[in-house]
Amino acid sequence: MTSTPPRPRRSLSLAQREALWAYVFLAVPIAFYAFIRFWPALQSFYLSLYTWHVDPARRTFVGLGYYRELLENPVFHQALKNTFMYAAITVPASMALGLGIALMLQAVGRGRSAFRAIYFAPYITPAVAIAWVWGWMYNYNYGIINTLLIEWYVFLERFGLERLAIDPQRFLTDPSLALVSVSVVVVWQQLGFQVVIFLAGLQGIPRIYYEAARIDGATPWDLFRHVTLPLLNPVIVFSVVITTINALQLFDQIVNINFTDQGGPLNRTLSIALYMYQEAFGRARLGYAAAVTVVLFAIILVVTLIQLRLTQRRVEY
Repeated sequence: MTSTPPRPRRSLSLAQREALWAYVFLAVPIAFYAFIRFWPALQSFYLSLYTWHVDPARRTFVGLGYYRELLENPVFHQALKNTFMYAAITVPASMALGLGIALMLQAVGRGRSAFRAIYFAPYITPAVAIAWVWGWMYNYNYGIINTLLIEWYVFLERFGLERLAIDPQRFLTDPSLALVSVSVVVVWQQLGFQVVIFLAGLQGIPRIYYEAARIDGATPWDLFRHVTLPLLNPVIVFSVVITTINALQLFDQIVNINFTDQGGPLNRTLSIALYMYQEAFGRARLGYAAAVTVVLFAIILVVTLIQLRLTQRRVEY
């Protein structure tokens, strides 16, 4: 009776071994990210179901009571409205300005790196310092903006054109101007990020596409519409998502631009993140603040998925 020889072991191919090691190395940061992101998110949801107490045994289960309170709270409604207004103003404004400046820098030969560094400097400056400086500039009594408006009035008055002047404005205490004033600061600070991202995307577009389009008689507008924008689609998607997330989490600029009146007149600058901070550390309602956190997380997740669905598309090269 003859015995069957053992089958030789089948070794992994080079591609399989590379994929295996890739999963091994990816597992470490994924586990770390899950520990510092997803676990706190689950804890926040758990905390939102209870009234807060240092002793866990003395916490009272309230279920979805805090979420029902959110739906009926007019302050939360105002914070939600303001947050979406911040996103609606800052995201398109910063992206449009960033793309325009990037296009101009792309056409510049010398000094491109210097201009890029100048535009990027505000983005890496602490938001607290920027908010304090802009708060001083917005000041009604001695701010530089109102000072320039007064000087402009004096200049026009010499020629009898004072009707064209603009009166000094209460940028941070006027309910109709407060949110827009804070949005200007956010756009100014994030502009450098947009410029660098779009400039990198423009430099990655092969010049051969522009040369072929020019041969076919394309105008500058045709080049921008049919060549630049489609090939910048991955950069645009990334910029839209990141900028929107930052706008929905806006906090530092609002808190520090008018430290004596956080949230602005009639809560016109109050964001969801600031509202959550006030409820948690100002009123010691950590369970209610956790419910606000969960709602903010859900909003960011839904908005991000919708943006990816609407803006992402395949570009054939």
